[in-house]
Amino acid sequence: MCAIADQPLPYVDCLPERPAGAVTLAVIHCTELPDLATAREYGEKVLYESGAGNSGHYYIDRDGRIACYVPGTRIAHHVRGRNADSIGIELVNLGRYPDWFAAGNQTMGEPYPPAQVEALRRLLAQLRKDFPNLRAVAGHEDLDTARVPASDDPLVMVPRKLDPGPLFPWDAIVPACGLERIRA
Repeated sequence: MCAIADQPLPYVDCLPERPAGAVTLAVIHCTELPDLATAREYGEKVLYESGAGNSGHYYIDRDGRIACYVPGTRIAHHVRGRNADSIGIELVNLGRYPDWFAAGNQTMGEPYPPAQVEALRRLLAQLRKDFPNLRAVAGHEDLDTARVPASDDPLVMVPRKLDPGPLFPWDAIVPACGLERIRA
């Protein structure tokens, strides 16, 4: 069992409920923000008429601490088209921060620390026990392949989502977690 700090978002009761059996996919994200506190601020922003915002279910800090912002039996807004059957796991990582869509800032240079990777392995093992139909894992970039005009040059198209990015250690995660990696 892995240690998970329960830190529900203020609007968690506004999110639709679902049975544990509805979860078939874990989606790996990176926050593309400097720290967990900033990720929390983003997660608390209300963006929808329902009173909810965008958030993953679980957040893993660089030191391996895990926080649950949304229970897995609620549908969080974390990936286009796959929220109903997935759990979002956010890894604290700079990604392309702060100029996510600048044409010259499309390289993700922060590696994922060993403590964070190990915590992700433990969390995925726990989720496989808690969600009996969890069978697959994907990166956000695998599922949201849309491109958008660059913020500094609208004639250049850049990926809308690029996380968890090229430095994410898929080879250390997929064989250990027993989930099949899927792509759109």
